[in-house]
Amino acid sequence: MTSGTSPSVRRGRRIWLLRRAGAAAFMLFVVSLLIFGATQALPGDVVQMILGKEASPEQIMALRQQLNLDQPLATQYLRWLAELLHGNLGTSIVSKVPVADLLMPRIENSFFIVAISMSIAVPTSLFLGLLTATLKDSVVDKLVMGFSVLVNALPEFVLGLLLVLLLSTSVLHIFPAVSLLSPEVPIWAQPSRLALPIITLVLLQTTYLYRLVRSTVIDVLHTEYVQFAILKGLSPNRILLVHVLPNAIVPAIQAAGTIFAFSVGGVVVVEYVFGFPGLGTALADAVGVRDVPVVQAAVLTISVTFFITNIVTDMASFLLTPPGKGGRI
Repeated sequence: MTSGTSPSVRRGRRIWLLRRAGAAAFMLFVVSLLIFGATQALPGDVVQMILGKEASPEQIMALRQQLNLDQPLATQYLRWLAELLHGNLGTSIVSKVPVADLLMPRIENSFFIVAISMSIAVPTSLFLGLLTATLKDSVVDKLVMGFSVLVNALPEFVLGLLLVLLLSTSVLHIFPAVSLLSPEVPIWAQPSRLALPIITLVLLQTTYLYRLVRSTVIDVLHTEYVQFAILKGLSPNRILLVHVLPNAIVPAIQAAGTIFAFSVGGVVVVEYVFGFPGLGTALADAVGVRDVPVVQAAVLTISVTFFITNIVTDMASFLLTPPGKGGRI
């Protein structure tokens, strides 16, 4: 039998990784086309919005030339793509600030609360999934499942508003209702202002991921090798840790990666509910004033995050499940 470190296995892994990277690069190219096309289709004239209704035709023409809007769309796209490849995201049309300088603090804020929420949601989901799977159809299992279904049935903004009513009003005035951060203070030093967005994300992430872990563990518990381990008299804890958990980890990692990627992109609703200065609110504000460079950069950041996260989680799953034992090549 070929060992997990044999040249053929390593070569297969490299080929698989190159395939995934190539597919991701192609998809990013397609996404860049879609982003550029969608921003060009936004309603309104950006030049007219900048100069106002009183602008003369000469002023409008001069600004169009300055922004390269007088060129064909294909030329505009290629110029934009070339600038992206050189690390230049452009300049905000509204604030005249480089887009990278404008978005970087927002990106850091969004990634911070998503990372913190995931660091809580993943171990919590593993614990609840293992617990409820071993206590299937018990009162605990039904209570946790019922709460999970209820939370997932609520839109993000409704869940956020309910948490505000519960934790930021006269009921339990524990946290501020608005998550406005002080720019002079590091984000990690303002925990009370981060609490509600993080709690909202943790609830959304945990209730989805725990059900996947629970379902996987139940399936594994009914496999022949687990039944054989039970007949051998192995302790329940040893069976869970040695036989069940390793098989539940792989789908959990894949789901966690997907949840992380979607959280970065979908956090816009949570950020808006709590007034949190993140990437989502920056994107929504930019769309409102048709600040095209900011919209393009924000959507591209979310897309790149999604693809990179998927590649990393696929790699982790591939390494944890090697070829010959369910791994993909």
